[in-house]
Order: sequence, then structure tokens, then C-alpha cells
Amino acid sequence: MTQLMTADAGRRSDAIAIARVICILGVVYVHAWTGLNGHDLEIARGTPQENLRWLLMEIFGRSAVPLLGVISGWLVGGSSRTQNWFRHVLQKSRTILLPMILWNGLGILLVSGAAWSLGLSAPVPVSFDWLFQELFIVSRNPDINVQMPFLRDLFLCMVLAPLLIRLPSRLLMGVAMLAAVAQIAGWGPPILMRPAILFFFVIGMIARRAGLAERVAALGWIAAATPFLLLMTVQLHFSLKPVQGAAIGVAMLDLAVRVAAATCFWRLSWALAASPLRGILLRVEPFAFLIFCSHLILIWLGGPVLGALFGKLGSPFYPAYLLIQPLLVLVAVLLLGSLLSRAWPGLAKLLSGGRLQGAPALS
Repeated sequence: MTQLMTADAGRRSDAIAIARVICILGVVYVHAWTGLNGHDLEIARGTPQENLRWLLMEIFGRSAVPLLGVISGWLVGGSSRTQNWFRHVLQKSRTILLPMILWNGLGILLVSGAAWSLGLSAPVPVSFDWLFQELFIVSRNPDINVQMPFLRDLFLCMVLAPLLIRLPSRLLMGVAMLAAVAQIAGWGPPILMRPAILFFFVIGMIARRAGLAERVAALGWIAAATPFLLLMTVQLHFSLKPVQGAAIGVAMLDLAVRVAAATCFWRLSWALAASPLRGILLRVEPFAFLIFCSHLILIWLGGPVLGALFGKLGSPFYPAYLLIQPLLVLVAVLLLGSLLSRAWPGLAKLLSGGRLQGAPALS
């Protein structure tokens, strides 16, 4: 029995690491380079290539992100570090908040710098307020590293974690429901940019108490994947044929899709933890946080370069470019992370929030 429990704990740990990899790589699709501005993207809506982009964004991108929040809540729900609020917040400041600020600063330096010096079509500082908001994400989403509100809200969730884990399950569920209502109603800023992050963070805590990780892992593939596929089909219908006055209904559907997706992707991660791909994915995992933080800078700078070869959205070779963008980002980050780990280990540790400390360098 003890050996079985140890094996399950080891597989669960591997599944958590693998989930981080596949979810963060999926996020790249959300921000994939298209070569089009917002107006042109709206015109392209409904075309085969834009539909492909939407499917990749929703299935592997936005729908995968909630599992990251669930995992964070699950892990902190069993952490003894939350007993000391000051030490807990200090540690999360080093591993979440500081890297967020540093990468936001690098985004301004590199992306805005390329806009000034090379004519890149990208945001540039227009005021001190713009710089302040771009660095710290106080009350609006940033223009360059648009993925960073996740880290911003996750840090706030971590600040609340020592209080949340002391709540009885009934009150904890109440917090989750309030966060869900805020997400559906469009409330949140400037306190939370995305209340759904708090919702899934708390769901992760509840999942740990209820043993949901093991129960979901035991689901058959049909039970785990069917709700996600059905809800995603309905969401695609409403995306292609928007209904006037249905904003609340669409928001409720969106949240339901995210819940179903977290279930499906956890089941997938559990399966991958016992597959031949396990070793490769675990070697990539120490770089996952670096991928999350750096991928938009790489897309801002590298997207137009490769786009000149493959073409913009609508070009014959664009679908191939779209499909391989996560792989391109992965290769670039593996090389960058390995170089930093060897040449400037302190900087690698800082930018990765300590996650590259002791990471295997590529040979």
C-alpha cells in the first residue's frame, strides 16, 4: 500500500510538471503572430485560417490556462510555508512578482526599442503613466506582455492564500462563486484583472481537500473529454455567429468551457506522465516559466522576421507557421535558458523566479 501511494504521488508530481509544459506552450497560440492589426483580424473572422487560429487559441491556449491556476491553488493548499504570512509573501514576491516586473521592463526595452530603432510596429512609451502601468500592471492590462496579468493576479491570490486555506470548505466555495460571478459580470479591475484566476485558484484548494486530482485522473477518456468538446463546439458556434444581448450567457459558457478544459487537460497530463514522452516533457519543465514570461517578446521581435518568409494570416504557408510557433518559441527559450544558466546563473535564477536553479542545460 505504501509503495502504491508513493508511486501515485510521484506520478501526480510528474503530471503537474507536464501540465505546466503543455498549458504554457498552448498559451503561445493565444498570442501567435498574424501580421494583421485588430481591424484586419475582424475582417478575416470566419475564414478557414482564422477559424484554425481560433481553435488553437481556445483548445490549447485560453482553455489550458485555468489548469495552471488550479495547480497553483492545489499546491499552496498543502504548503506549510503559508503558516508564516510574511515569509510566504516574500517568497512569492521573488518567484512571481519580481520576474513579472523584470520581464515587463525587458519588454519595454527590447520591443519598444525595436520600434524606435528598427521601425517595428509595436507600442512605445507615451507617458510616465504608460511606463508605470506597463511595468506594474496596476489598473489596466499591459500593451506588450499581455500575458502578465495572470502572474499579477496569481500573486494577489498567493497573498490571500494564508487566509483562504484557513476557511472551511463551505466558505471557500463561496469565495469561488463570488469570483465566478465577478468574471461573468465583467467586474474585477483594478483589483483583479481576471477574476477567473481567483476562481480556479480556489477550486484548486477545494480539489486538494476533496481528492479531486485522483478522481479526475481515474476518469475514462470519454468522460474527461466529452464535456470539453461539446462545450467548445457550442462556443465556436457563438463565436462565428454572435448573438446580440447574450454577453452574460456567453461569459457563463466561457467559464464552463474553462472548467471542462481543466478537467480534460489534467486527465491528459496524467496520461502523459506514464507515456514515453514523460522524460522529454520533464526536461522541458524547468524552462516553462521562462517560456511563459518571454514568449511575447520573442513573438514581437521574431514574428515579423519569419512572417516575411511564411506570410501573414491569409497567405498559403501561414497555417504551417501558425502550427509550429510554440515549437519555435520552445527551441528559442531552451537555447536562451541554457545559455543563461551556464554564463549568468544568477540572472537565470532571477528571471525564472528560481526555477532554472539546477536546471539541466542542453548539450
